[in-house]
Amino acid sequence: MNKVHHSVTLQTELCKGCTHCIKRCPTEAIRVRNGKAVIKSERCIDCGECIRVCPYQAKQAKYDSLEDFKDYKYKIALPAPALYGQFDKLDDIDYIISGLYRCGFDDVFEVARAAELVSEYTRQYMKREGIAKPVISSACPAVVRLISVRFPSLIDNVLPVMPPIELAARLAKKEAKKKHPDLKDEDICVLFISPCPAKVSYVRNPIGVEKSAVDGVLAMRELYFKLVSEMNKIDNPTNASQSGIIGMSWAGGGGESSALMNDRYLAADGIENIIHVLDEIEKENFIGLEFVELNACPGGCVGGALAVENAYIAKARLQSLRRYLPVSLNHPTDIGADGRLPDEVLWETGVDYSPVLRLDENRVTAMKKMAQIQQISETLCDLDCGSCGAPTCRALAEDVVNGEASVDDCIIRLKQKLQRLESEESKED
Repeated sequence: MNKVHHSVTLQTELCKGCTHCIKRCPTEAIRVRNGKAVIKSERCIDCGECIRVCPYQAKQAKYDSLEDFKDYKYKIALPAPALYGQFDKLDDIDYIISGLYRCGFDDVFEVARAAELVSEYTRQYMKREGIAKPVISSACPAVVRLISVRFPSLIDNVLPVMPPIELAARLAKKEAKKKHPDLKDEDICVLFISPCPAKVSYVRNPIGVEKSAVDGVLAMRELYFKLVSEMNKIDNPTNASQSGIIGMSWAGGGGESSALMNDRYLAADGIENIIHVLDEIEKENFIGLEFVELNACPGGCVGGALAVENAYIAKARLQSLRRYLPVSLNHPTDIGADGRLPDEVLWETGVDYSPVLRLDENRVTAMKKMAQIQQISETLCDLDCGSCGAPTCRALAEDVVNGEASVDDCIIRLKQKLQRLESEESKED
């Protein structure tokens, strides 16, 4: 299994050993051992849920700095649509784009532009016969990784079209070289302004492509204050925005789905909700459903752990901003007469099942471990309190079988054991 380079990291010195993170992790990737949280790298999907719920800021995201790319001749900013909802009293996106130029970027390519193209590619893809339905959006890398870890039977349902971040990076580089023929590939860097750690992880561990065209990822909250300062100096911004309602709508939950002109869709956000939806799809409980949009962050990308503003306030601001925009300004010209999509927008590689939750490679050994886990689980209190350092009693039983914990880590079981010993001693007296 290839090593995954994660964005989510743990600052051990800040960790108090509480159980907030272990209870919310969707892949049970976190344990508390010796009073500190421990992240199991192979299980982490970089959804950022632990960052969101940690009261001590012990979970943080790694990302790049604009200073890291100062030696490049030509720096291109890729602002996520969620960036537009971060600013109060903003009535024109051009202020943001002009501000990015003032921050030191040589060019700006809106990810919303690519999102509008992906919406059309998706509409065409869904007309194909023989594809697995419902088609599940591949825009959220945390969701795709969750499917590869916990729902392998749904891998074929994932939309094999490049996400907007990847398509935008490739188009941005192509446009830059067209405008400046003297530029070489090594002169250009494309930097995505991200609202979430999952996108940081995506660039380091691409999904569907061998190597991402994005060269670095900047945290939205890190660039925010510098950008606000520069925007305040602008009186008349240049007319530069090239995206419409469809592209901007991708920032919030349901925006991607509504662009498909198909009412047989489902849109859900928040990690617990999407796990429930994937469970239902796996059980084939959604009859007639054609498309599913899932965002790990509550509210969609605007609710990312690297965003600044409250997700619902940001979403309301986007509604106001899009009021006078055209529906779409970007339309693909490379779709075949038969609806065939160009190879350049399709995945280069597929998504593989990541058996990180498998008990053992050997089926017989795995069955024996499963039986042991069941036996141990029956001796535990079944309260899933998390005091043992595992998210559930069954997770503790699994850790015991794997030699990573002891049944005496269960506080209630240990208390009962001490009470029995005290009772026996009192009888002897």
